[in-house]
Amino acid sequence: MNRRRFLQSSALLAAAGSTARPVAAATPAWPGEDLRKLGYWDIHAHVGTPGPTPAKRMEALVRAADRVGVERICICMSPPWQNEPTPEQFRRSNDDVLAILKEWSARAFGFVYLNPQHTRASLDELERCVADGPMIGIKLWVGLHCNAPQLDPIVRRAAELDALILQHTWIKQRGKGNLPGESTPMDLAELSARHPGVPMVCGHTGGGDWALGIRAIRTRPELHADLGGGDPVYGEVEMAVRELGASRVLYGSDVHGRSFASQLGRVLGADISDADKKLILRENLRRLLQPALKRKGIKA
Repeated sequence: MNRRRFLQSSALLAAAGSTARPVAAATPAWPGEDLRKLGYWDIHAHVGTPGPTPAKRMEALVRAADRVGVERICICMSPPWQNEPTPEQFRRSNDDVLAILKEWSARAFGFVYLNPQHTRASLDELERCVADGPMIGIKLWVGLHCNAPQLDPIVRRAAELDALILQHTWIKQRGKGNLPGESTPMDLAELSARHPGVPMVCGHTGGGDWALGIRAIRTRPELHADLGGGDPVYGEVEMAVRELGASRVLYGSDVHGRSFASQLGRVLGADISDADKKLILRENLRRLLQPALKRKGIKA
């Protein structure tokens, strides 16, 4: 697709996200209107919207999601965020997500936030929130490079519980360098090699240097690319589909760090087939979550 079509698609999505007014019937459908009827599933979201309680913050987020057709949202990591959270801090964050799920289980899936620096406490939290609770996935952020051996027992237990792992990755450019303990897609590929067959999601797929990130996970079929979190760019979605296959690519927004609409624009404006867009926007994530949903008796 050309630059004009991409900008038109992104602008229309942004407009949809900024107003709740109905569009006049005579107005031509914006690109992706048929795809919107799918109900998009978002692999990567945080509830940083305003509100006095976690559930009220989620209410504000759902209003924004409704404007652009996002149906299901994977929620993790309630603010404030710490790069190296203590067990008390990540338990408090997970308590917020549990409170959200009590009122919003029809719209949200919970991912338990862990810090492998505290492996025993992380395993205990995995039992509390996933084995004995309503969550169906795991979110790993900065704390420890994900190729470290401390992650092995977490991955093994995740596999037993059918819990999908979402690992933040980034490759910082312009000489900034990653944060201490911040993982790269290359680190995640190393972890995956030790646990073949365990599905994981490469959060941001390297972010700043997504081309390198896509190539880093290419040979690991259980790794999936999360498109969310970076700036809108031309070519990322097309490259991910070409190098990995559309079945390994997922829509993610990373709200509130980014918006639903800006990240949707990357997929809707991509020069790929509508069939591939359907996989990316909904069906791939739905398939990956099915084992955990079945275990919990959740139909979705």
